[in-house]
Amino acid sequence: MKKTLASDWLAGCSGCHMSLLDLDERLLALVEHVDLTATPITDLKRPAEAGVDIGLLEGAVNNSSTETVARRMRRCCKTLVAFGDCAVFGGIVTLRNRVPAADALRRAYIETETTVDGRIPRDEELAVIQPARPVGDVVAVDVCLPGCPPASDAIEHVLAELIAGRTPSLKGTLLDWH
Repeated sequence: MKKTLASDWLAGCSGCHMSLLDLDERLLALVEHVDLTATPITDLKRPAEAGVDIGLLEGAVNNSSTETVARRMRRCCKTLVAFGDCAVFGGIVTLRNRVPAADALRRAYIETETTVDGRIPRDEELAVIQPARPVGDVVAVDVCLPGCPPASDAIEHVLAELIAGRTPSLKGTLLDWH
């Protein structure tokens, strides 16, 4: 029986999803064993739904919107993989923490050319900015796959183990797989 797989990304560069595509033909071999239910890299852009076997979550949590996505992925996925350095450690996204939110909003909406008439939007739909955090600071994570981005061999190893119903061993250095 095929496992279901979903992926999503939070704040970050999306390089981990691009590294996933680096699996190339090896990805096709994995796809024979999974049904891809949701991902931002295909037309399956809908959010993950309950009952997903494996979830890959890339990026750091840095606002209320990304926190909502992380919580939804945790609820929907039996096994959640924090995918890449941003998801595992907070990564490069945490550098933004050095700039207070009010200063970042002033720079983005008042000091630069915008379409909001030189004011900071008060729209309720705008995500509330938070300090960037690793996914594991917000929800329980089952497997951490570090790397910026993780090596395609490491991604393949983790996915193959999870598809086979095993907990992947990450002993040794994943950096050697680049």
